[in-house]
Amino acid sequence: MVHKTTKTVSRPLLLLFLCILVVAGVLGGLGIPLVSSEGMIIRAHLVEGDLPTTPEDAAWSKVTPMTLPLSGQVITRPVWPEPTARALTVRTLHNGTEIAFLLEWQDNTKNDRLTPGTFRDGVAIGLPLGDAPAFFCMGQLDHYINIWHWKADWQSDIDRRAARSTDRQREGVRTFEVIPRRVSSVEDLIGGGFSTLTTKEKQGRVQGKATWKDGIWHVVMRRPLSSEEQENEAKLVPGRVQTVSFAVWNGENKERNGQKAVAPWFQLVIDPVAKI
Repeated sequence: MVHKTTKTVSRPLLLLFLCILVVAGVLGGLGIPLVSSEGMIIRAHLVEGDLPTTPEDAAWSKVTPMTLPLSGQVITRPVWPEPTARALTVRTLHNGTEIAFLLEWQDNTKNDRLTPGTFRDGVAIGLPLGDAPAFFCMGQLDHYINIWHWKADWQSDIDRRAARSTDRQREGVRTFEVIPRRVSSVEDLIGGGFSTLTTKEKQGRVQGKATWKDGIWHVVMRRPLSSEEQENEAKLVPGRVQTVSFAVWNGENKERNGQKAVAPWFQLVIDPVAKI
């Protein structure tokens, strides 16, 4: 009787274990990392001094990266069940005055020019404006979110204008400039549901800097912790736990608007600042 009972119990457990292994293998083969419940928290580490402004800064190597799985947007039409980006690596730091995020993901093609029939690469951070998290993609009525949308073509505009300016100063030549003047490569937005995205009147509070190398985008976004607009800017308070979401677009895959890879709400913990 004892041996029969043992076999009856162990067989379902063995099947369950085998199913877990199969699922893990399939997800791993698709490039989708497994995230444990313990690893669902993104920590903004407190550091002294100025925050890194570029992806190449050595300060980022001291932060343990967190890899988030990305999935297709299948909530609203047109759905996008098969995005090319499968994972997003996140690091974040703050110094009590500013906060900075380093976002990295694989993208074998660099799409940083927006022309008819072509689309840009991009990445976005979503932060709720209220205490209760709204719908992670675009927010919802009365539950708005603040979206920081970095755009590869805006970054290209800024980089090309800076390079041209340096060349003109070196050569002492004045030329007619057609490159747009951007205050930042990040558009600061408010989302209140699908088709309700609004560009904030004041831009430039969120700054961005990015590089593309060996098929990987490295994007830094940073903003002062203090909020200038109580209703239209996400509150970022040291010692506070809040939520954060992410989205990635691959222009080569013709991704734009709701056609994107998404990572729903994760917890963001901003290290407290010691009181003197």
